[in-house]
Amino acid sequence: MDFASILQYLISGLTVGATYGLTALGFTIIYNTTGIINFAQGEFVMLGGMFSVFFLNVTGLPLPLAVAAAVAATVAVGAFIERCTIRPVKHPTLIQLIIVTIGVSIVIRGLAMLVWGKDTFALPAFTGETPLRFLGATILPQNLWILGITLVLLAALKRFFAGTMFGRAMLACSHNKKAAYLSGIDVQRMVLFSFMLSAFIGSVGGAILAPITMASYDRGILLGLKGFAACILGGLGNPFGAAAGGLILGVLESFGAGFVSSAYKDAFAFLILLGLLFVRPSGLFGKSAATRA
Repeated sequence: MDFASILQYLISGLTVGATYGLTALGFTIIYNTTGIINFAQGEFVMLGGMFSVFFLNVTGLPLPLAVAAAVAATVAVGAFIERCTIRPVKHPTLIQLIIVTIGVSIVIRGLAMLVWGKDTFALPAFTGETPLRFLGATILPQNLWILGITLVLLAALKRFFAGTMFGRAMLACSHNKKAAYLSGIDVQRMVLFSFMLSAFIGSVGGAILAPITMASYDRGILLGLKGFAACILGGLGNPFGAAAGGLILGVLESFGAGFVSSAYKDAFAFLILLGLLFVRPSGLFGKSAATRA
């Protein structure tokens, strides 16, 4: 296999892996604040793409405004989920809350099917579809948008958590909710914001990926599972480990499809996850022995 083909697989893997990383990042943000694995995270990604198509084709908004409106609508859905399905549960266990998120995922997917049907929808590329050539490989402009936006989001989140009082308050909730509450932090507000931030990240990932993979009502379930696999691969609870896990997973999946068979492309993520769990259950960047309050 020549160098150009290897580079092409690498570019394709990084592009899809960036979206896996953003999905995994959404899982991590909610987990760090609440201890919940939010299995509706993939639906946030799906809604980002579907709402973008809706606002572009039905309301006639320009593409940038359609994407912005889609992100805002998905953030509102994230807030609604926390206020109406998570917060009302009295004295819940983590298992109960996780089951709630699974139910929410099924409901969102069903409603999306009723509203938009089972068809797939195309979203135009942000800056055209004329490919660029780089060392024999082909790069679509949308690939650069995906990688660039992912890096910007990672840098912004790092700044948010390390340099703002709000971000530090969320981290405090992740370490010890009772101590955070006694320190004057509104824990419920932090939980609400974690769902909104997770929805924001997921919807951005869905909007930037839609021009390449298209959008459909059932797109979120597989992206959610792969995002969860990336989250475990990078280390559950480690935001930037989760993002790195997504990139690694995307690259390994791309090379597996190229060297073995694309028919097994979707299975590679879970085979890699199972293999890692036998060798390093805490993930590549997770602590080997961790305790949570």
